[in-house]
Amino acid sequence: MRVVVTGGAGFIGSNLCRRLIESEGVDSVSVIDDLSNGSLANLDGVDVTFVQGTILDDEALDRAFKGADAVVHLAALGSVPRSVANPLASHEANATGTLMVLEAARRHGNLHTIVASSSSVYGSNPVLPKHEDLATRPLSPYGGSKLATEGYALAWGSSYDLPVLAFRFFNVFGPMQPAGHVYAAVIPAFVDAALRGEPVTVHGDGTQSRDFTYVGTVCAAITEAISNKTTSAEPVNLAFGKRITLLETLETLETLLGHPIARNHIANRAGDVPHSQADNTRLRALLPDIEPEPFTSGLEATIAWMRAEQATQA
Repeated sequence: MRVVVTGGAGFIGSNLCRRLIESEGVDSVSVIDDLSNGSLANLDGVDVTFVQGTILDDEALDRAFKGADAVVHLAALGSVPRSVANPLASHEANATGTLMVLEAARRHGNLHTIVASSSSVYGSNPVLPKHEDLATRPLSPYGGSKLATEGYALAWGSSYDLPVLAFRFFNVFGPMQPAGHVYAAVIPAFVDAALRGEPVTVHGDGTQSRDFTYVGTVCAAITEAISNKTTSAEPVNLAFGKRITLLETLETLETLLGHPIARNHIANRAGDVPHSQADNTRLRALLPDIEPEPFTSGLEATIAWMRAEQATQA
């Protein structure tokens, strides 16, 4: 089997490529990435065929998709704050880009296609845990663009018999997730600052909670879904219902590092939701053998990777 990973030089994509090339039944992996967010360094030592190009370019997509059996569509412009600052860019990358990928999958033989949506589609809906039948109420352009991502994928499944699976990711974290930029996700930002002995920036009072999911667990679920050719006519939460506050995250980080961490509390960010937690009933029905990596061990792996990264930059 040949698998294409869009955005394969990014955080989740590069972890997935490593998982796929070691998986029975996967003969080769192709990556298409414009390197706007990812890095070739993330794929060092990983045996993939690399196509540098944007998912908005049919010719680049055709080069990457030639001979493929399955597609994992991860390429996107992430970050809620970035989407608030530049909504048109988020729409083009995440909504129009998904259309281009789906059409390429159709062109190349109706390839099994897994797309990455987001828990941000639930937005202001206060119900916890979040189950997939809840009304979606995005609070940010990013959330709206990810709702378009999954909506188009499911529509292509219905209209063109494209075998699709739309996963809603919940706060994925782990090695190769970058820090050091204004749109960094919370865990790499916390770990990076703590290792440097700097105060961490906490938006709000820190009681916000997230269903943090280790990247290795996400990659295991995607790989199994590819192997089983799993599809769904409805979106599927890819998280396991463990809600952890930012303050609890910092407490765990302090325990692992063995020292207190100074905090700098600032205002909440526009578009952020107070709480996120997944109902995983649908995921368990589709992929019953997937077991999540415990949060603490995932955080340990993240610390080890970040520490090594900082050492190379010193």
